Amino acid sequence: QVQLVESGGGLVQAGGSLRLSCAASGSIFKINAMGWYRQAPGKQRELVAAITPGGSTNYADSVKGRFTISRDNAKNTLYLQMNSLKPVDTGVYYCNVYNSYYRAGWGQGTQVTVSS
Repeated sequence: QVQLVESGGGLVQAGGSLRLSCAASGSIFKINAMGWYRQAPGKQRELVAAITPGGSTNYADSVKGRFTISRDNAKNTLYLQMNSLKPVDTGVYYCNVYNSYYRAGWGQGTQVTVSS
């Protein structure tokens, strides 16, 4: 089981940047793909980016070219660098194991608010 604590969110103007971190505990982290998800009010949670243990990545079309997911397996930490932020990026961001079979419960997430 993986326990996850997200941090790094905040209020930024459109065009700004944030770097989110996810501190993980548990032995599964190093051998599982991880993902960042976000949920806006009135919307379903959506996958934003994913990364395999070996570092292969995939992104939602809406964030390609702007967001970068990375991981440090030695530190059990997942990151999401977000650049050129847009108001539509506003939401609560969560990290979790990509494969739902191995997922921990959803944590508190971290709020990202992008103003115009």
